[in-house]
Amino acid sequence: QVQLVESGGGLVPAGGSLRLSCAVSGRAFSTYAMGWFRQAPGKEREFVAAVSRSGGSVYVAGSVKGRFTISRDNAKNTVYLQMNSLKPEDTADYYCAAMDYSGTYYPSTDERYDYWGQGTQVTVSS
Repeated sequence: QVQLVESGGGLVPAGGSLRLSCAVSGRAFSTYAMGWFRQAPGKEREFVAAVSRSGGSVYVAGSVKGRFTISRDNAKNTVYLQMNSLKPEDTADYYCAAMDYSGTYYPSTDERYDYWGQGTQVTVSS
């Protein structure tokens, strides 16, 4: 069974930074593409960023491009989301997800992800 555990959320003032981590246990971490999604109160879940199995390809939503960076360490079974220049509109619950796929890779499609963490809350104060 695959388990994902996020950490690193919290309260930060606008302009600040946070680094989220997602530790993955179970099957070999390097076989999964990984993604981060977020869901703000009253809103639908949205794609934030994704990284391929090798880490060689990354994808970032336009709303966070230039501010957020996704990375992974396959030796530590962990994926990270570095968030800089945070804005109040970044306030949400952040979820990491793992995708075990073959064929075409759809990094931003949440329905394609097989496993999800419980989420970590990020609050950005104005």
